[in-house]
Amino acid sequence: MSLSFEGVTLAYDELIALDNLNLHVASGEALAVIGPSGCGKSSMLRLAAGLAQPSAGTVAVDGKTLAGPRQETALILQDYGLLPWKTALANAELGLVIQGVSADERRQRALSALKRVDLEAFAQSYPRQLSGGMQQRLALARALALDATMLLMDEPLSALDALLREELQNTLLTCWQEKRYTQVLVTHSIEEAVFLGQRIVVMAPRPGRVVACLDNPQMGSLDYRNEEAFFAQCRAVRSALEGGARS
Repeated sequence: MSLSFEGVTLAYDELIALDNLNLHVASGEALAVIGPSGCGKSSMLRLAAGLAQPSAGTVAVDGKTLAGPRQETALILQDYGLLPWKTALANAELGLVIQGVSADERRQRALSALKRVDLEAFAQSYPRQLSGGMQQRLALARALALDATMLLMDEPLSALDALLREELQNTLLTCWQEKRYTQVLVTHSIEEAVFLGQRIVVMAPRPGRVVACLDNPQMGSLDYRNEEAFFAQCRAVRSALEGGARS
């Protein structure tokens, strides 16, 4: 599913979060969005998820104006959005319950998704019994169970330690390569944006606008972090961020 922002402005009373945003995400593309706090990155995801409507302009999925949430779009937030009173299996099933999927099918799909992220053995555990990394994998399993055509992520790994963060970045990359859903990741991490984005959108401070869009053609290998091209791309993103801050 493609995603388009055409002349999108989003204002909260007198505060302009996004200003004349024009951006197209191709079907199956992995896009990373990076910029300073308050530049409208999270607002962009809310619009893409159909949870907010632009003050001006249009947000479209596959060329159709988005009027509200889509069942085929999965959103992973920084706090994971897990229900503490439900087991891991029940959390993984939640989106399928909303979709009206039968009990047998949603159990099968949820268990398959938990297996995909190495949580099958914890199906009957509650979120409080899981580590931060396991909770993140559970949030991803819920998205995978939906068989979503679009995955939106708002700084989902920011609370994790460095090695666990890299491990889950690997999981996100592998899942995207297998499923080829359209993926939009919002992050504050230059290295994360370069590792997970086929293109990297750099945004300027509020009001949010795109100041650079960098192609990242060598993204896709689990060994990319060790290559000189990775470090060169990180330097390019850092330079774009510094330039945007001065603009």
